[in-house]
Amino acid sequence: MQKGFTVWFTGLSGAGKTTITERLVELIQEKGRNVEVLDGDVVRTNLSKGLGFSKEDRDTNIKRIAFVCKLLTRNGAAVISAAISPYRDIRQHARDEIKNFVEVYVSCPLEVCESRDVKGLYAKARAGEIKQFTGIDDPYEEPLNPEVVCETDKETVEQSAQKVMAKLEELGYFA
Repeated sequence: MQKGFTVWFTGLSGAGKTTITERLVELIQEKGRNVEVLDGDVVRTNLSKGLGFSKEDRDTNIKRIAFVCKLLTRNGAAVISAAISPYRDIRQHARDEIKNFVEVYVSCPLEVCESRDVKGLYAKARAGEIKQFTGIDDPYEEPLNPEVVCETDKETVEQSAQKVMAKLEELGYFA
């Protein structure tokens, strides 16, 4: 059985987590592995419906994602989580639970994330229509020691995805 792992993308809304995930899925599949993706927006619609954006609700959402990642990872799956996960303590909880955990910080300046905002969420947050929006009126705690940092304002999607693949290979997740 192949060794399971979870790639945990974290970063502001609009930083590029989902975009890099889409390319990373292709790269992992090219290596002959199946991969499961737990995208923050999809999880909130299905697994965490009804949760708000208080710290407690955000932590509950991340604990649910981590639980599913842990189950899949221990059964040999390649798993990608792409969720803002703004708080260091809950990301550490996910790392401790999952074990084969590769944290990827998708770094991007707030103004660039705002310029990419196709849903208009930042504008709504700045207008006071959305409360507790990460990066505006709720904090984002950058990772202190992620395994990979992708700077999406400076590198292409391909470069970012290749950085993550290189780290997965270095860590021995591919034969």
